[in-house]
Amino acid sequence: MTDNVLNIPCTTLTGETKTLADFHGKALLVVNTASNCGFTPQYKGLEALWQTYKDRGLVILGFPCNQFGQQEPGDEAAISQFCETHYGVSFPLFKKVEVNGAQAHPLFRALKTRAPGLLGSTAIKWNFTKFLISADGQTIKRYAPPTKPNALKPDIEALLG
Repeated sequence: MTDNVLNIPCTTLTGETKTLADFHGKALLVVNTASNCGFTPQYKGLEALWQTYKDRGLVILGFPCNQFGQQEPGDEAAISQFCETHYGVSFPLFKKVEVNGAQAHPLFRALKTRAPGLLGSTAIKWNFTKFLISADGQTIKRYAPPTKPNALKPDIEALLG
């Protein structure tokens, strides 16, 4: 199952196809994001985590999603510009995905199964749900949308050693 998750193709905002295996040897924080959400200011905290831990082996991967309240209506260029202009985002961002339902991206289908939410629910409840993945592809933990990026530091520190 680890290999399956690591080899799922994802497309960056610039159109490049990547898999989690492209970040071999790195811990990953996968987040479904949105530009017009009450949690959008978490971009600032995610960027701070990226700046703090990128040289120690953490990569943050942002996946815009328009499934919750149509809060990510823009195209790739608009998303990129918004994130860079308002929050200085420099971590990798991917094309918009769906995270629930029949059209859910395979990566999110896999992550939801491996790290269910409250009471075993696999559905993602809102934007800025976060999944921490070890360097060997094991899903370590799922964090609810209100969980601020700074609160993840103890788990990230433990994972990076």
